[in-house]
Amino acid sequence: MNWLLVVAGAVLGAPLRFLTDRAVQSRHTTGFPWGTFVINVAGCLILGTLTGAAAPPHLQLLLGTGLCGALTTYSTFSYETLRLAEDGAGLLALANTAGSVFAGLGAAWTGVALGQALWG
Repeated sequence: MNWLLVVAGAVLGAPLRFLTDRAVQSRHTTGFPWGTFVINVAGCLILGTLTGAAAPPHLQLLLGTGLCGALTTYSTFSYETLRLAEDGAGLLALANTAGSVFAGLGAAWTGVALGQALWG
């Protein structure tokens, strides 16, 4: 039954990623991949909150493994960063890498603190 929870979370996460990326990307004209950036940071916040709240295993499978696993995308982040570098936008590639790492860590830390404060 655990795999059904992961699948159910992924069924929600994958379309949510696509729709969020399209909505964010349509609101600016820069070459920076804000859609993927926002999605990955949001996923770090959700996973951090689940961890800080010490969510039960079934909720971790549904939201942590399934939803966040399908929502966040390291492969797209890597591809978009590589494309920026290949297109001569090295500073944007560097900003995407550093920003994603630091914002993701900050979101995860914030999520853990939030989860502990609300449910810990």
